[in-house]
Amino acid sequence: MDPRLLTAIVVVVGVPATVIGYIIVIEQLLRLAPNVWRPRLRPWLWLLPALLFLTVFLVYPTINTVILSFQDKFSRNFVGLLNYQYFFTTSDTLIALRNNAIWLVLLTLFAVGGGLIVAILFDRVRYESIAKSVVFLPLAISFVGASVIWNFMYAYKTPGEPQTGTLNAVVTSVGFDPIAWLQETPLNTIMLIIVAAWIWTGFCMVILSAALKGISAELLEAARVDGATEVEVFRHITFPLLLPTVAVVSTTMIITALKAFDIVYVMTNGNFDTEVIANRMYKELFAFSQPGRASAVAVILLILIVPVMIINIRRFREQEALR
Repeated sequence: MDPRLLTAIVVVVGVPATVIGYIIVIEQLLRLAPNVWRPRLRPWLWLLPALLFLTVFLVYPTINTVILSFQDKFSRNFVGLLNYQYFFTTSDTLIALRNNAIWLVLLTLFAVGGGLIVAILFDRVRYESIAKSVVFLPLAISFVGASVIWNFMYAYKTPGEPQTGTLNAVVTSVGFDPIAWLQETPLNTIMLIIVAAWIWTGFCMVILSAALKGISAELLEAARVDGATEVEVFRHITFPLLLPTVAVVSTTMIITALKAFDIVYVMTNGNFDTEVIANRMYKELFAFSQPGRASAVAVILLILIVPVMIINIRRFREQEALR
């Protein structure tokens, strides 16, 4: 039997059967417990597999990564903060930190701003569903696939040669010299961010469009009847009501920007000063065989992401409290 078929059978049949069997066993064990303890034990027993899963695949790796970040390249001796010192005193890692800051600002601005513009412009047109589907479509493409597509878009040949890249074909057709989009700093970082924004704008559009549909049409119509222009309606009514959703989408884009890896790895691999933190972590581990330094980079990335996640969780709780 083909191993892939066997794996598919295990996944489709074995996993649900295991879950059902676990539930049956738990319920049988609960019958043996006193009636007073059953309501207290049942939630924890039901959550036990998930807690074990999180412990094995999340908690333990996180703790182990923190420990490794204080060890040398052979993971034998503790070196204190030497790996962190390396991160904050090396030009390549500082460039990665700077580029992540640029990603954070521009990706959030491009993706959220573009999603908001598209959601508003296509809100009440006949071809709304078609237009939004086209904008959302890039999200269905893998980041690697999108990077390959945009590599062809940005392809560069020296002046005088036929330009196979779409952008340089356009540039040369109007009389300008071709541009090395992925070699010139800081233009190359911006062009990489544009690829990510092209992918994520559809996601932002869908979330913001749903929030826009939730705004009362009567409220907007009343403002127009009172003489408010469309700009004033957006500025004083629509946008303030969309702010909570904009904040949620923005925090999602911030986390995405901090974790940027696929696009950079495929298109430039961090060359030409396009390095980012996640790609640097990959290089330290697999290219330079420095697990301690790679772990330190991972911990720094985690420290940068955690505050954003905490803010997002608090905002969700505040919104739930208002309902």
